[in-house]
Amino acid sequence: MLARQRQAAILDRVRTEGGVRVTELAAEFGVSDMTIRRDLETLHEQGLLAKVHGGATLAGPGSTDEPGFRAKSVRQSAEKAAIAARAAQLVRPGAAIALSAGTTTAELARRLVDVPGLTVVTNSLPVAEILHVGGGPDQTVVLTGGVRTPSDALVGPLAVAAIDALHLDVLFLGVHGISERAGFTTPNLMEADTDRALVAAADRLVVLADHTKWGTVGISSIVPLAAADVLVTDDQLAPDARRVLDEKVGELVVVSGTGRATEEAE
Repeated sequence: MLARQRQAAILDRVRTEGGVRVTELAAEFGVSDMTIRRDLETLHEQGLLAKVHGGATLAGPGSTDEPGFRAKSVRQSAEKAAIAARAAQLVRPGAAIALSAGTTTAELARRLVDVPGLTVVTNSLPVAEILHVGGGPDQTVVLTGGVRTPSDALVGPLAVAAIDALHLDVLFLGVHGISERAGFTTPNLMEADTDRALVAAADRLVVLADHTKWGTVGISSIVPLAAADVLVTDDQLAPDARRVLDEKVGELVVVSGTGRATEEAE
């Protein structure tokens, strides 16, 4: 296969799956890792994709790009389901928890409808709807006010004011990006303020993020990596990213596509 043909096939994969890994592409095309890295560099220089640790993702318009909830919900659906299933094991009956906006936290909400006595605070319209429709009569759902974002989050001063008065057991936080330098980030400035209020209100922070979030940096940092008591991610995360996160977060939980925990490191 010619380099140009291989690069076209790689670009198709990135557009279809949202991201690719060097090792998988090298095995698929029967070439060396270095050859794939050169292909990715060529496509990166053309502005067709963004290089990240161990692979590449779609090139975004910038750090303020914020895809809608529907668009994000179809990306990495298997990984998000596995992450949500593992996170649900951390929820106890009668707890007061918060779920931030995001497609992975919405997946988690679907797994909490049968947890008795649960109180859920959320700034996510989809999360509130899932629990309102499917949740038990002994559950309480608190939806903050605020300004609606493209990702169906409620943000801004009204949301922050509502959250500031609360004391919660644990926050499950969905994020737009993860970076060693910038920490957990979002493309929306007001959403960052709202997320920080949620972090401050909770005794424990559990971040839910699939592997494609690594290397993505939104315009605003929420909290540094060290603020996370637990980070639940999937096993497609690149080894160098795992090393960084092992050192920075309180506990790294890596799940397979079936939802089985494959690694837990403190």
